[in-house]
Amino acid sequence: MFFVSTRGEERVTGAQAIVQGIAGDGGLFVPEVFPAVTETEIEAMLGMDYPERAAFVLGKYLDEYDGAELLAALRAAYARFEESDPAPLVRVENGTYMLELFHGPTCAFKDMALTVLPYLLRKGCDILGVKEKILVLAATSGDTGKAALEGFKDAAGVKVMTFYPEEGVSKMQKLQMCTTEGGNVNVVAVRGNFDDCQTGVKRIFASAEYKKALAERGYLLSSANSINFGRLAPQIAYYFSAYCDLISSDQIKYGDKVDFAVPTGNFGNILAAYYAKRMGLPVGKLVCASNRNNVLTDFCTKGTYDSKRPFFRTMSPSMDILVSSNLERLIFELSGRNAALTADRMRALAEKGKYDVTQEELNLIRESFYAGFTSEDQTVECIYEFFTEYGYPMDTHTGVAMNVAQNYLESLKDVPNAEERPMVVVSTASPYKFPQDVLYALTGNDVKDSFKGIKRINLLTAMKVPESLKAIRYKPLRFKQVTAPAKMFDEVLKFINE
Repeated sequence: MFFVSTRGEERVTGAQAIVQGIAGDGGLFVPEVFPAVTETEIEAMLGMDYPERAAFVLGKYLDEYDGAELLAALRAAYARFEESDPAPLVRVENGTYMLELFHGPTCAFKDMALTVLPYLLRKGCDILGVKEKILVLAATSGDTGKAALEGFKDAAGVKVMTFYPEEGVSKMQKLQMCTTEGGNVNVVAVRGNFDDCQTGVKRIFASAEYKKALAERGYLLSSANSINFGRLAPQIAYYFSAYCDLISSDQIKYGDKVDFAVPTGNFGNILAAYYAKRMGLPVGKLVCASNRNNVLTDFCTKGTYDSKRPFFRTMSPSMDILVSSNLERLIFELSGRNAALTADRMRALAEKGKYDVTQEELNLIRESFYAGFTSEDQTVECIYEFFTEYGYPMDTHTGVAMNVAQNYLESLKDVPNAEERPMVVVSTASPYKFPQDVLYALTGNDVKDSFKGIKRINLLTAMKVPESLKAIRYKPLRFKQVTAPAKMFDEVLKFINE
């Protein structure tokens, strides 16, 4: 399997795509073709456990990797999860299901990929004969950073560094990152929002001068963000697994379409669902759920991507994003894989803050996607009402997705002969990662201390508190550095020179 850049002629193997992270022309690597998964293969997946299903899906893309070794790596990664099934599907009412992706070491869906990426990266280096040390950079809106730090901590031959917006993550997310153990990790706050962090990291990847400076010190750059296909690929697997679970529990039969509602910021998670659909998974509508930063809702309804708009800090901070990097991969597909046009659009986004797609492309978006957004008050109301009715507590990001999913289902009532399909809402984080906001939604009470919030949610819901979050309370803050966006590479040099 080969991969090509969304912006040019670069063509690489899977190992190269993972080790390199991003194409030399600034584009993102996408599979040269989408591998097909047949009905017979899905039937075979029914009898597999989750690591086996994930290994099967990943093997479709990463044929250089030894299958038995890949499965062993996946088993080791998912053995770190608190539940025996890393991605359980929970039925909460007739026709609506929660795909829980928060049972990993950092209590967020990023663990599904970032516990696996260290193996994919290290093995990729072995395949390519890379001898340099690897510097993994990540920009984070809260969850990717901690998952990357946890996944790579104390990994041989690797250093990992995370940049996060100083005021743009929850208190618990900040505590998770800044108390991380390991001798090869670093965390730096950036004065700005997530887009400033992401732009700064991309600037480092795009700079020949910076790459040369790192090479002189014996380091090769790679990425832990979902711009790296090694981050994206493991996420495709849980959509197949959810579909298999619906068949196994007699909720559907093969060929029945299923809708997925995904809380969406950088567009990686919902793109993985789109890739699953392109591989042959019977997917109906992909519900793209945004918070108050509703740039994706406007794009999917109007065909103009306009990032020049007010930025809002919300109770769902992992979605507080105005420049959704993975959307570039979708745009590339919608344009008929026109790399030159994709490059022009990304240049317009960088220079002018906006670009347009054609009416034909917009029609293609509407065929696969439904987009909506949720206000802060609507998120609170959804979390409260859903818990009151079903006894199921959700985090704020999942609350956004559930509200938009409900709005989509309500809209179908006005559509003649609309097909009724199961709705799987992707639950991306534990409610305990955002205890103050979840407690407020459930009770109307405010608490300043995150751990008091956790205790009160536990008393109210009886939901098990993750051990990893309990332990944070007694860990010292290791990382307190704050920098300007223009000084991010200076912090990188300090880190690797330590």
